[in-house]
Amino acid sequence: MLRLFRRDLSSGSLAQDHLDVAHEGATYRVSLKRVTGARRFTLRVRTATRDVVITMPKRGSMNAALDFAQRHAAWIAARLHRLPDTVPFRAGAIIPVRGENLAIVHSHELRGGVLIQSGNGDEPRQLHVVCSEEHLSRRVHDFLKREAKKDLEAAVRRHTGKLGFAARRVTVRDTTSRWGSCSASGSLNFSWRLIMAPPHVLDYLAAHEVAHLVHMNHSDEFWSLARDLAPQTDLAEVWLRAHGAFLHRYGAEDDQADVRTNVR
Repeated sequence: MLRLFRRDLSSGSLAQDHLDVAHEGATYRVSLKRVTGARRFTLRVRTATRDVVITMPKRGSMNAALDFAQRHAAWIAARLHRLPDTVPFRAGAIIPVRGENLAIVHSHELRGGVLIQSGNGDEPRQLHVVCSEEHLSRRVHDFLKREAKKDLEAAVRRHTGKLGFAARRVTVRDTTSRWGSCSASGSLNFSWRLIMAPPHVLDYLAAHEVAHLVHMNHSDEFWSLARDLAPQTDLAEVWLRAHGAFLHRYGAEDDQADVRTNVR
């Protein structure tokens, strides 16, 4: 069963932005993305955002989109069920920090903050968080963002120092489509989730965006400079392809939206 939603009141016709696809008792939300220049329908299940997207020609037929989605309903269900479980920032959760797995330990002490401490015996080291329980997730988020900004600013200074100039600004956000970006004004933006990756991966992303301050493209000259700045470029690229998307599983909230719906 497929259903369309949202009416374009200006034209009186359906302006479809998603479908709901039913398969074996479950219903899955599928977003529609019309793209100028697209010649065919394509379907993606995105690990980072845990959603389903059909890309279709700008003037593609909705009947064709409906048929395409229905024919792939079993594939959609299978891919969604294979997504890794989310890991909310709760006491007892194991999360990576600079490539090392740490166990979140919560304390109700009156004073403190977030500290990395040694574990007991063979247990992993601990991310010791002192706060009220309702603030635990936010405290961990804030700590990781601060650490990411600190490490990225240091890496950017190191790489720009080799080139004799400075970046205008370094910011961190929770991006899903790219790990870093460079603006025409010289500002660099990164995903704070890079603090969970091994240090050589964060260092490579910093070098990659610094190289864009010289070459705003991916030319041979750009890649030559990026590799000069970060000799482990190829190794970092391999790690990101294999593990990067899974960094988005950490820190999900309890009420995180799910592509499965209760639509009838």
